[in-house]
Amino acid sequence: MSLYAQLQQRAAQGKPVRVGLIGAGKFGSMYLAQIPRTPGVHLAGIADLSPAHARANLTRVGWAPERTQVSSLDSALKEGTTHVGDDWRALVRHPAIDVIVECTGHPIAAVDHCLEAFAQHKHVVNVTVEADAFCGPLLAREAEKAGVVYSLAFGDQPALICDLVDWARTCGFPVVAAGRGHKWLPHYSESTPDTVWNHWGLTQEQAARGGLNPKMFNSFLDGSKPSIESTAVANATGLGVPSNGLLFPPASVEDIPFVTRPRSVGGVLERKGMVEVISSLEADGRAIPYDIRMGVWVTVEAETEYIRNCFEEYKAHTDPSGRYFTLYKRWHLIGLEVGMSVASVALRGEPTGVATGWFSDVVATAKRDLQPGEVLDGEGGYTVWGKLQPAAKSAAMGGLPLGLAHNVKLLRPVRKGQCLTWADVAMDTSSRAYTVRRQMEQMFAPAPAR
Repeated sequence: MSLYAQLQQRAAQGKPVRVGLIGAGKFGSMYLAQIPRTPGVHLAGIADLSPAHARANLTRVGWAPERTQVSSLDSALKEGTTHVGDDWRALVRHPAIDVIVECTGHPIAAVDHCLEAFAQHKHVVNVTVEADAFCGPLLAREAEKAGVVYSLAFGDQPALICDLVDWARTCGFPVVAAGRGHKWLPHYSESTPDTVWNHWGLTQEQAARGGLNPKMFNSFLDGSKPSIESTAVANATGLGVPSNGLLFPPASVEDIPFVTRPRSVGGVLERKGMVEVISSLEADGRAIPYDIRMGVWVTVEAETEYIRNCFEEYKAHTDPSGRYFTLYKRWHLIGLEVGMSVASVALRGEPTGVATGWFSDVVATAKRDLQPGEVLDGEGGYTVWGKLQPAAKSAAMGGLPLGLAHNVKLLRPVRKGQCLTWADVAMDTSSRAYTVRRQMEQMFAPAPAR
């Protein structure tokens, strides 16, 4: 039975999937916009640091105010309405909630939210992929131990890429490469919140009018977010990662099967079976027509002459050899698609992407020469950006994960372009996120890099 049919059935039975949302910002608001149009789902509660801001977003996406004027979570569950408050623990601990959607974008807080949800036997759809990037394998293991499902969020690129990879493998195709698109030039890695809007193509006035967060948008631009999302994909699918960070090769949609081949046959990959990100800009800054900037893709291989002939007969666009073919989705709809994950974990007990091991990491890397005493400001800030690294390489160097490189003081100088290590910083070792990360390193210790 399809997910939609199962949701309709739950609606007819009066037994909706009961959801709790933590964080009602931009991503959460997009999910909120779809919930009234989805049968068999009841958003029972929202926990946000600013309930007033959450209610304003609910109004913005079209919710009637009376739906959220509820005194308690118990009342909301009884009346089919939605309680809005600031107590995430009360939301997670309520026995009637089936699924928690973690949507804060704050990786350290997200770890606490996920672990508490598992302790309360709740499924989790984790939108905060930054948390998954530095400890996803352990979160997945803890969910399994608790008998619940932990999942990446459909609509965000990692889950969509995992879906394409699963399609390919289930059909019998070897996956040569998979990834997303991005607007990228090498100097973007130095971008700060002060320079982001010019690179992004917006004025300061336009950004202010839209209430856009420069640090968040800069995390996309400087390469941190593509590295984070590629790490989530690698850890979920077992695909390899480049030995010294993403290459961001420029390509149109039509050129992806040419570019995402091994170097031995004219492509850019070190070997088959890798994650990569395609740039929508040529090296000189020219925009590439028909780009994949907002989309995802997977490149597969036809291993036999018969399959190559099938590609030809059905006009599949391949590389010149006819051996490599790319399937793609040119757009992702972000929070508007999260309902797929909610339904999948609640009705099928299946994640839409989940870490299966520690194969990749995102290491904090200096944007400029840094001096002792400086305080790192994390993802999208002025001091560091996130560089994709094989987990074995990160483990060998003691790489400082980007997700924990916020509000941390430097102990010694670090050169521009250098990856930071645990030894470079005065780390707060009291946080649960730090403990979980260290446990993950021990539990999923990768084999030494070759």
